[in-house]
Amino acid sequence: MSSRDAVLRAAREQFSRKGYDAATLRAIASEAGVDPSMINHHFGTKEQLFIAALELPVDPKDHVAAVLEGPPDGVGERLVNRFLTVWDSPAGAAGVAVLRTAMQHEGSAALVREFVLNRAINPLLTGLGVPTQEAPWRGNLVASQLSGLILTRYLIKLEPIASAPHAVVVRALAPTIQRYLTGALAGGLPGWMGDD
Repeated sequence: MSSRDAVLRAAREQFSRKGYDAATLRAIASEAGVDPSMINHHFGTKEQLFIAALELPVDPKDHVAAVLEGPPDGVGERLVNRFLTVWDSPAGAAGVAVLRTAMQHEGSAALVREFVLNRAINPLLTGLGVPTQEAPWRGNLVASQLSGLILTRYLIKLEPIASAPHAVVVRALAPTIQRYLTGALAGGLPGWMGDD
């Protein structure tokens, strides 16, 4: 096994067991049996190693920056539009493969959770200035809509959403996403605003 493959295997193990923040490059290198400088040589940064460990062709953090450009009241529309563009591209096919694997293996699911939170949801919420106590619920609600879209459009291909034009899907989902991100949410969610 090459040193690069050993690092990837150790990184997947460390990230899935400890999470992105707690996993260290030193611990990954130790588990892989390589000098920590080998990680820098093969992957560069911890973020780049994490992306490589997931084998994703796209880094959502780059797309989040584009979604945040413009007025806050249009972020839902920009998010759904960008999401569809990426998932309908060749990169989306790779994403479908990663999600199928994640649904079958807890280690992969943990990696995907960390990736989605650290590279997409949290940067989006931070960019919008969402208060810390609201961020977990708002982020999870957005993720529930987008993961539902992945399931219906790309995995089980439920019609008519599977073949609907982008504009139709955007009109259907953007208002809900917008409300989850910036609007009032009813129902006193547990852990939000001091409610339990």
